[in-house]
Amino acid sequence: QVHLVESGGGLVQAGGSLRLSCATSGIMFSISDMGWYRQAPGKQRELVARIGSGGSTNYADSVKGRFIVSRDNAKNTVYLQMNGLKVEDTAVYYCETKYGLREYWGQGTQVTVSS
Repeated sequence: QVHLVESGGGLVQAGGSLRLSCATSGIMFSISDMGWYRQAPGKQRELVARIGSGGSTNYADSVKGRFIVSRDNAKNTVYLQMNGLKVEDTAVYYCETKYGLREYWGQGTQVTVSS
């Protein structure tokens, strides 16, 4: 059974940093592409960052230069280091992967950035 569990969210002041983690089980993590998405109230879920199985990364324009996605294949975990946080980064953050013919999501972790 596939599980994705996010952690590391919280309340932070603008300009601060947080590191999100997504621990996975039930997938062959080392060959899986992983994504971080976010959804703010009243808005559609949007891609924040992706990391391929080989370590290639891509980012939404809004977070380039501030966020870093990484992975630890030994721990089956993907990370999102968020620096220079802005109020507009406030959202629920989800990790995601496609495995087999299905797409899987974690339960999300809330990130709130105060001004």
